This record gives sequence, structure tokens and C-alpha cells, in this order.
Amino acid sequence: MRGLVFLGERRLELREFPEPKPGFSEVVIQMRASGICGTDLKRYRAPLSKGADPSALPASGHEPCGEVIEIGPGVRKIKVGDRILPFHYLGCGHCRWCNAGYFQLCIDPEIGHLSGKNVLLGTTCNGSNADRIAIDETMCILMPDELSYEEGAACACVAATAHDALQKLNVSGRDTLAIYGQGPVGLSTTVLAVATGARVIVVEPSAYRRELAKSLGCAVALDPRETDPVETIKGLTNGEGADATLDSTGIAETRVNTIRSARIYGRACFVGTAANETSFNVHSDIQWKQLTIYGTWTTNKSGMAEFAHYVADRKVPLKKIITHRFRLEQAAEAYKLFDAGETGKVVFTWE
Repeated sequence: MRGLVFLGERRLELREFPEPKPGFSEVVIQMRASGICGTDLKRYRAPLSKGADPSALPASGHEPCGEVIEIGPGVRKIKVGDRILPFHYLGCGHCRWCNAGYFQLCIDPEIGHLSGKNVLLGTTCNGSNADRIAIDETMCILMPDELSYEEGAACACVAATAHDALQKLNVSGRDTLAIYGQGPVGLSTTVLAVATGARVIVVEPSAYRRELAKSLGCAVALDPRETDPVETIKGLTNGEGADATLDSTGIAETRVNTIRSARIYGRACFVGTAANETSFNVHSDIQWKQLTIYGTWTTNKSGMAEFAHYVADRKVPLKKIITHRFRLEQAAEAYKLFDAGETGKVVFTWE
């Protein structure tokens, strides 16, 4: 079978991998759609770590959606033909966070997230940019019939993460929400927040993405290169600032603006990840304003399952954020386009 490997420095390779065989409590998924996530770009752009063996690299991707074609011994609930949205982490299954469905926060010293040995699709084992993968039954989420495979791939990481952030911020139709960044996470946040009735202001340098956000229903789309977003957001909110703000970029300056454009007793959430330092004036930016700050790093398994049904039941137009579709053999073109920052959600399809 085929699998897409990140070689580093924006180089990709489509390789042949052995066909997956289901072990105890495992199922084999035939991939139908796989999303490209912003975090994939870090591995796409970065050089290989010193000492890494290029021949041992797994197939990339952590936004899978597909169909069960084989089950192993010990599988109890999943059957051949089931449409599956896999949760892309697996922990020890016994610590307090695994029991809560947060496999990505597993604290087991041997296989927890700090050990570097936990199961993470596309990093420690073959991921969704492969024709087929074998995963543990406990990673499987049954998809609603109304949800397409492409929408399922969007739910698999970015959109479910956006939903988790909005739940923490408790966004409703009473709120003005400012969203920094309109990549896939930011666009997902926009379409979901608009569905709540919130007034949405987006801040995004790409004209393409600003227009896409407008088509999704945002009230205002700001170009941070042409206007001071903090002062403009205050001007749009009677001088107070937004009720809630969200950063989906991970950029240090944007994180600061996310804090400073929130009103007194406002709420702010950091979603975008980056390895950089961010400096606030704790007193004037946070304490004096009585600000509530949240961090989010993907939802848990039950949250992802709940979100998939939410999209299906409420007919949330999640498909509108998907702007480009490619075959796996077109991966070089797909990643080059996504890397340029002029797309919405990009997915690989097998149908």
C-alpha cells in the first residue's frame, strides 16, 4: 500500500508500506479522506532530526476518516463496513486523563505524552496519509450517516478543536467574538461561531481567506497590515473590546493582540501552537481587566464524537471550509498550495 512520508525541508515521498494486519483489539481502516492540518506544516518545513533514519519514517497525517475492512481478535463493538472517525491518539487507557477520553494527556510514565512513546497517528505510527491503517478499537468513533467522509476528516482535528475552544469560551448569540487567523482552525471557528448567532470579527492578512470568512458569515474581516486590530476591534465594540477572543495562529504578536482586544471581564482562548515566547503585562492586560484565559489542545474522544453529531444534527455547513481536494499522488502540489496560506481546508480523497 502507499503512504506519504515527510522527508523535511518541504520534500515528500510516496512510499510502499506493508499491508496492515489487525492485532488484538485492532481494526483496519480503508482511508476515504484525510485532512491536512496546520501542524503538519511544521514537519513538512523542518529538517530531519539528527540521527533520524529516513527509512523508518511513518506515513504522515492525523486527520483520518474511513471504513472498517478487517477486524482482529478481541474486537467487540466495531464491525466490517462501519464508517469510522478515528481519534488520532491512544494512551495507557488507565490513568485519570485516559479515562476522561483525553488520550493525548496520558500521564503514564512509560507511554504517556511526555514519554514520546504514546500512539499518535502520523508520528509514532502510520497515519492517515496512507491507503490503510490499523488502529485500536478504542480509537474508533462511529460516524453519523449524514456526515460525509470529507466532513469527518475536518472533524478529526481542526473543527473539533475549534468547537472545544468555543465551548470553553461559552460563545453565544449575545457575544462579539474576535478570531485571529483564518487557516483551517480559524475558519472552523468562524463557521461554528456564526451558527451560534455570535457577531464574528476576523483578523487575517490573506485576502483569499478574508473573503472566505465573509462567505461563511463573519461580520467584519480585518487586514492587520492595514489597521491596528486591537484599536479597530475596540472601535467596533463601543470602545470596550470583544466579549471573547481567540488566537488560532500561535504567533507571539497575535497572542498579545488576542489578550488586548478582549474587554473587561472578557474571555480569551489560545488554540494555535508555536514554540515561541509571548510577553504580556500581567497587571494591565490580565489582572486589571479581570480576564479569563483558556488554553485548548484538541478535544477528547467523547467531545469529538459529540461534535460529529452536532454538525450532522444542526446541519452546520462545515463542508464550506473545504476548498481544495487532492489525490494522494498529488501530495507535492497539495502541500505546496497549503504552505502558501491561500486555501481553506485541504483534504486528500480516495473516492
